[in-house]
Amino acid sequence: MVKVEFPKFDFRIKEAEGKELIFDEIRKQWVRLTPEEWVRQNFIQYLIQTKNYPAALIGVEKEIKLGELKKRFDVLVFDNNHQPWMMIECKAMEVKLDDDVLQQVLRYNQSLPVKYMVITNGSYTYCYEKNNRLISIRELPSYQ
Repeated sequence: MVKVEFPKFDFRIKEAEGKELIFDEIRKQWVRLTPEEWVRQNFIQYLIQTKNYPAALIGVEKEIKLGELKKRFDVLVFDNNHQPWMMIECKAMEVKLDDDVLQQVLRYNQSLPVKYMVITNGSYTYCYEKNNRLISIRELPSYQ
């Protein structure tokens, strides 16, 4: 398991049409503040502020194709050559990070291969490095 402490960040939150919205600094738009979105936004700030990942190389909720299915990844970090490098699957805090969640990110990896895969629910975070096999690692890699 990876130890993650979310940094303090002054999120912009508002209410519209009876729904709570949060401003996504990456997508530059207001999105519905769901429990999963809370984890996603805090994890993004962890990547940027604590791990020093460049915000310009982070993609959020983009569509990918799995065969005939269209899916969306949560967060994708690109390397300096703009190649997919790390995929992050975020779940709400009450969602258990079990084998089903890991299998989800592994399926996405078939369509969009990355070296690192992360699953998090805000309370727990697991990171894996993929070479010839999947290896659990205890810390997110430094951005190079």
